[in-house]
Amino acid sequence: MTKSQIHASHPALIARLKRAEGHLRSVIAMIEDGKPCVEVAQQLHAVEKAVTNAKRVLIHDHMDHCLGNGSSHDLDELRAISRYL
Repeated sequence: MTKSQIHASHPALIARLKRAEGHLRSVIAMIEDGKPCVEVAQQLHAVEKAVTNAKRVLIHDHMDHCLGNGSSHDLDELRAISRYL
């Protein structure tokens, strides 16, 4: 990642993803320990939501800070990144 790609929101985004990473490790331990499937599914849902929200923050931040000069490159990049919403 180059300096131009680092945004003010990235430290918080990294912290959010590290929490999700820890949560995912806990879910793996739950499976290994034979916890009930409903509990595992609930926790997997929480991890999924955390990652989805992190992705949304990253994409919106990119759109706010890296696009906007109206060039055709911006439009192509907007089309490319919006596929991940």
